[in-house]
Amino acid sequence: MTAVRYAVRALALSLSLTAAGASCVVGAASPALATAGNHVGGRQLAAPGVIVNLRPGVPPPPAMPGASFLIADMGTGKILAARAPHARHLPASTLKTLTALTLIPLLDASAKIAVKPEDVRVDGSHLGILPGRAYSVRTLLQGLLMVSGNDAAYALARGNHSVAVTLKAMNATAADLNATDTVAKDPSGLDKAGQTTSAYDLALIGRAGMKLPDFRRYVIEKQSVVPGGRSVDGKVKPAFKIGSHNKLLYNYRGAVGIKTGYTIAAKHTIVGAATRGGRTYIVTQMASPNGSWRPVAALLDWAFAHGTSVTPIGELVKPGAATTPRLTSAAHGRPVSQMAESPRESPRPPALPRWVGRSGLISGLAVVGALAVVGTRARRKSSRKRS
Repeated sequence: MTAVRYAVRALALSLSLTAAGASCVVGAASPALATAGNHVGGRQLAAPGVIVNLRPGVPPPPAMPGASFLIADMGTGKILAARAPHARHLPASTLKTLTALTLIPLLDASAKIAVKPEDVRVDGSHLGILPGRAYSVRTLLQGLLMVSGNDAAYALARGNHSVAVTLKAMNATAADLNATDTVAKDPSGLDKAGQTTSAYDLALIGRAGMKLPDFRRYVIEKQSVVPGGRSVDGKVKPAFKIGSHNKLLYNYRGAVGIKTGYTIAAKHTIVGAATRGGRTYIVTQMASPNGSWRPVAALLDWAFAHGTSVTPIGELVKPGAATTPRLTSAAHGRPVSQMAESPRESPRPPALPRWVGRSGLISGLAVVGALAVVGTRARRKSSRKRS
């Protein structure tokens, strides 16, 4: 029995070493690799290249600049086309959609928040609010979504107790939406290490935001007025007009929002939406060298013309829904040659524990074999004693 105990210890040691090695490999994975197997919304979304299921006579979607994009029916949640929808990128100011989605239900629109000097010292784009002056939550949200005011983002975050509390709430909101590629580190969307989102997640966030009447009202507004006031140093500033940064609103018939963003590191990002004929489509685009509204408009044109004739490649999951729905291409879907096909699903073998790699499995089998030999010898010895 001593040999059996040694064999059991050897097996435990082998499995322990294999587990340690496997953990190192997983821990070393890059963010891009970590998203490669993300199946939230459907397994076909993990395919490479432009993903679309075309029926006969339907042209492919227009080329989109940037690293990733997605277009979906906002009403049904069905995704028509995408490229690298779960690839993680810096969000820039499109993250403000998550800030607004989180704070609108928490803050009274008519309540006032006093601006502090640290709010206006933030980098990047500003609404132009004055330190020492109190502004309504409504005005600050307009500044957040219309002109991408980072000063408004910080004032709103403090109005919700603190920036830290707001970030915690933002990440909780993302988790509830199943936005698993999203990590919020700054309420304004300014570049921070570890802050990420994806084209898929921005579509989830934008779709959820558009269900809030106040959110819809802010992102469709082209102009508004910010009240004037007196700063802490006595400087007086008159009321002034602001205009939305979203050029889609001015140039595309039926545009209803939503938000643009830009930093040097993130490049151009956008969440756009338009309604025609009772149907609304949402477009997201990330890491684009082109900040023009025209590629988004072209993709929307394609969706309005052919959206009902395209077999969906996946779906925008509902909040709290299962995160790995198996939505594959329908029999009538016909991916064009240059676009990715949905991989066929085959029956999976019984799952092995995560720590069982190839070397671990071989080592384990060897030890199990040794146990079998020891057991056989023990039984023979016992049999001879009994006879």
